[in-house]
Amino acid sequence: MLRTRLLRVFAALATVAMVASCSDTIITSPNPPSEAAAARNSGLGNSASGLGSVTGPASVDLKAVWWKKQLKGVVRVSRTIDASGGVISIPETGLTIQFPAGAVSRAINITITADGKYVAYKMEPSGTQFLKDVTVTQPLALTSVFGLPLKSQLYAAYIADDNLKLAGNKIPVNEIEPSTTIFSTLSPLLPQAQVWIIRHFSRYMLASG
Repeated sequence: MLRTRLLRVFAALATVAMVASCSDTIITSPNPPSEAAAARNSGLGNSASGLGSVTGPASVDLKAVWWKKQLKGVVRVSRTIDASGGVISIPETGLTIQFPAGAVSRAINITITADGKYVAYKMEPSGTQFLKDVTVTQPLALTSVFGLPLKSQLYAAYIADDNLKLAGNKIPVNEIEPSTTIFSTLSPLLPQAQVWIIRHFSRYMLASG
């Protein structure tokens, strides 16, 4: 089961790897929560994926990553995705979401809204479940972690409460998704992008430990 899951994750990252080879970047393996984070999250069960997806409401000691400059106005895109799959992109933030064929069984109008201050997105319709892994890629050039050595691991976190304020050092997180950090080949400490896998909507953010 774990081997099958890993193969799916790496297959989803194939396109990103090709881009990375042309832009002086390298890709790490999927990042599970660190032992320290796991200790802080005692009582939370790991998902069957074995890739560090934490389930169950809890206060996890994570900090939201923010944009270098606050976004101007409401940044939102909508597109209909059907059984053939497709891609949704937000030019203002660089976010790309890839839906493989068969991820949905019928046409769904999907709306993605970026948070103005933090690297977080509200994805609707809330509660949508996907039949196959959906790949989310967030370039880090416009974020607060770009251009600096990565001091702590990056996480892709799911938040069930769409109205939760992301300020502060302790964010209630429902899941930590399987994710990969892409680093520059010029300096293996400089992060270039974060890629993660989701199976449902609605709200996701990038966070650091």
